[in-house]
Formats: sequence, C-alpha cells, structure tokens
Amino acid sequence: MTLNSLHVLLTYQCNYACDHCFVWGSPWQTGVFTLAQLENVYRQALELGTIREFYFEGGEPFLYYPVLLAAVRRAHELGFATGIVTNGYWATDLDDARAWLRPLAEAGLDRLDISCDLFHGNEAQAGAAHVGQAAADELGLRSGQIAVTPPTGYRQPDEATRGQPITGGDVMFRGRAAAVLTRDLPRQPWRTFDTCPYEDLVHPGRVHLDPAGFLHLCQGLVMGNLFARRLVDIVADYDPESHPVVGPLLAGGPARLVETYGLAHEPGYVDACHLCFETRLALRPRFSALLAPDPMYGEP
Repeated sequence: MTLNSLHVLLTYQCNYACDHCFVWGSPWQTGVFTLAQLENVYRQALELGTIREFYFEGGEPFLYYPVLLAAVRRAHELGFATGIVTNGYWATDLDDARAWLRPLAEAGLDRLDISCDLFHGNEAQAGAAHVGQAAADELGLRSGQIAVTPPTGYRQPDEATRGQPITGGDVMFRGRAAAVLTRDLPRQPWRTFDTCPYEDLVHPGRVHLDPAGFLHLCQGLVMGNLFARRLVDIVADYDPESHPVVGPLLAGGPARLVETYGLAHEPGYVDACHLCFETRLALRPRFSALLAPDPMYGEP
C-alpha cells in the first residue's frame, strides 16, 4: 500500500445540504480541523514519506477561509502539491472570485475544482464557464468542474416534487443519497452486487481524513485514526483481507458482506453503494471503530 494523496475534510459543515452528499454536509454539521491538528497531519505525512499531495474538501472548506488559507500555505511550504474542492458559493462575480482566490494562489494553491451541477444549485452554469473557474484560470491555477448527473426527473426537492419517479444518473447511493434519493428508483437483486466498483480497497492511492482523525478508505469505512496511532503504523499494519468489513467486500462485494454477518436485507437495491451503505449502517454497533464517525451515517 502506497498512499500518495490525503484528502482533508476540513469541516463537515456546508452551506448546502445536497441530496447526494457522501458526508451528510449541512449548515448544522460540526467539526473542523485546527491549525495545530493540521500541523500534526503534515508531520505524519512527512514521516510516511510517500504523500505528495493534499486536497482540502468538506463540507465546504471556504466556510473556514482563514484556516483553509493557512493550511494551503503550510502544505506548500512543506513541499506538498495542493488542491481544493468547493461548491463555489463565494464566486458571486468575477471581481469577488478573484479576491477570494488571489491569496490562495499566492499561498501556493495548485488546483481548484468546483462542484457545479443541479445538486449544488448551479444548473445554469453546469458544463459552462463558471465565474470561479474563470478567476482561477486568470490567476494561473489549474481548475475544473465536478458535475454529478442527477437521476432523470430530479429537481431541487420540495413537497410538490419529492416522490416523483426518477431514474438513471451517475450518483453513488451512499451517505445522504442512500436515505433521500433511492425511494423511487428501480432496484436490482441484492446478490448481483458482488464487487466494489469504485474503490481500490487493497492499494488505495488516496484516503480521506476527517476532523476527528479518521482515515476513510471510502466515506464511513475506516482504516485507522491518526490522532490515536501514527500514520506510518496504520499504513504498515493495514491488512485488507483481515479487515472485518474490507475482507468480505474484497471476497464478494456488498452481497458477501451481508452473507458473512447474516444480516436482514431488502430484495433489491439501487446500486452496490446502496447495499454497502445500508449493510454498514446495520454493522455499526458491532464495528463502531471501523464504521465511523457518526456524521458519515447521518447521526449527530
């Protein structure tokens, strides 16, 4: 296992509460990194010796702009490449976007990715030039858009539209999406989900790190906590086959996870993530240290 990228969930808090959010980000979420904690993370990454890049995500990292700016500057000083994922709420016009981004560019930011789609309230800009992306380009930052195609028929939900049929899209149905978006979607037999289609659980090149110190192989599926153990030890000791959740997933996907622990289940699920998330939710009382923390499962 060679980790080369740490994606830091700077906070779980977000100004949006998007239906598809893996981490249940919302204005009511709590948890944010301190600068002292980030310094600890950087030192552990240097000790590991394979980390080349830090990405700062959320939630919405721009909600804690002074911490974000200091985090980018320090990571750059230590020789790491840096990137940010944001919903771009701050890019109200080109002048304002430049004002937000110029200090980050001067601090050493390398790349900016803006989530821009109907889930984030940006339907008109999705696929077109985003004002935040335009400002990033002017300042010499590499930039891009992250767009999740909503299921057909999806709208920003309200009481009039919720429950209308929706199909397709490229949402991964885990986190809030598993609770909110699956009700009216077609389902496949649960046994057909016999592999994890998205994550390399044996040799992950990147993991997510949250403000509680949890290292996520997939959101809510933990390989360790670097505030409790050194990162170098977590990586050295990681044995996917013996991990009580990862092992069954490798052997036969979410369906094998259900079978291994004899769990009750529905006849069908929307996708592999949907079955995996619901199964992990049921297993949390048994493996609370590995299926954590509470915010990843919609709990306060």
